[in-house]
Amino acid sequence: MGIADCASELSTLLGLKWPPVAISFLPAPPPGVARVSGVEPSGCSYWRRACEGEVFFTEPADHFGCPVGAYTHGIDLPPEKVPELERTIGMMVQLEYIRTSEIPAIPRLKAAPGAIVYSRLANAPFDPDLVLVRGNAKQIMLLAEAATAAGVGGSDTMGRPTCAALPAALGTGRGISSLGCIGNRVYMELADDEMYYVLPASKVGDLAVRLGVIVRANAALEAWHRDRASARPCLEALPNRETGPLGPAAFESSQRS
Repeated sequence: MGIADCASELSTLLGLKWPPVAISFLPAPPPGVARVSGVEPSGCSYWRRACEGEVFFTEPADHFGCPVGAYTHGIDLPPEKVPELERTIGMMVQLEYIRTSEIPAIPRLKAAPGAIVYSRLANAPFDPDLVLVRGNAKQIMLLAEAATAAGVGGSDTMGRPTCAALPAALGTGRGISSLGCIGNRVYMELADDEMYYVLPASKVGDLAVRLGVIVRANAALEAWHRDRASARPCLEALPNRETGPLGPAAFESSQRS
C-alpha cells in the first residue's frame, strides 16, 4: 500500500478532521521543496501548517524560537538564545511543572537534522520518517489498537513536551500516543479531547491494513456492549431498601405478624 493510499485509509476509517502529517529528518535541504516562509513561535506550529496543506522544509535556525522544541530535535541553540532556554526551564521548575532531574530523560534526536520536511502524508514528496496523526481519544485508541495488532504498537503514552514523541517514536521504531502539553494545545489550538499518535512511516502500511479490521471489530463489539448495557435491570425495578421484600421495614413487619 502506497503512502497516499495509507493516508486515505487512515482519514476514511477514522473519520479524521485533520489529515495525517508526514515528517522527514534530512541531512540537507531537499531539491524541489521550498523553505518555510516565516518562522513560527514553536516547532509544533509547523505541524499545523502541514495539516493545512503546505509542503516545506525548515532549517535548524527556524526552530530557535522554541527552546524546548529545539532541544528535543537535537538542535543546539546559538549563545544568544541559551539564556532563553534557561529562563524557560527555570520558570517551569519554579512552577513545579517539571523537575530538573527529569530533563535528561526527555527523548531527543541524536543529532540535529540539516532540514526537516513537513507535509500532509498524502502529499509527501518522498517517503517520510514519521507519521503524525491528530485525533480525538477514540480515534487514537483505534490507531493504538491497530498498531498493537500489527506488532508496531508501543506501551507508552507520553505527555510534556509533545514534540518529544517524535524522537521517541523514531528511536524505538514503535508507535507512541501523546496526550500533548499545554504549549502545544495553545499553538495548535488543540481541543480538550484531542491528542496525537506518532508512528515510524515504515510501519504505516502494516498499521493501515490492520486498522480496517480493528475498526470493524470495534463496531461489532460496541453493538454487543450496548445490547448488554440496555438489558441491565433499571434501578426503579429494584426492591426499595426500606419497604421492599428484603428491606428492614418488611423484616419488622414479618416479626410482628
